Amino acid sequence: MELEFDPAKDAANIAKHGVSLARATDFKFQTVVVDNRFDYGEVRYRAFGRLNGSPHVLAFTVVEGRIRAISLRRAHQKEHRRYVQEP
Repeated sequence: MELEFDPAKDAANIAKHGVSLARATDFKFQTVVVDNRFDYGEVRYRAFGRLNGSPHVLAFTVVEGRIRAISLRRAHQKEHRRYVQEP
């Protein structure tokens, strides 16, 4: 699936989390859940997995068959334990 993101959002993500949204192409999905914590006006997802071997979380939506990355950051240990079953 193709990846897209807003360049301004990417710059903000780099400043806040130290990782570019472009790295979502390297993200290894393990678990995906619907993010229904708020009314975003669209269906949003949170994916938990690994980036360079460390746990990360990717917030995204799907627009016309493409993944639109919203946020990419290191996952908190509690999040990772809750959503990812390690072998």
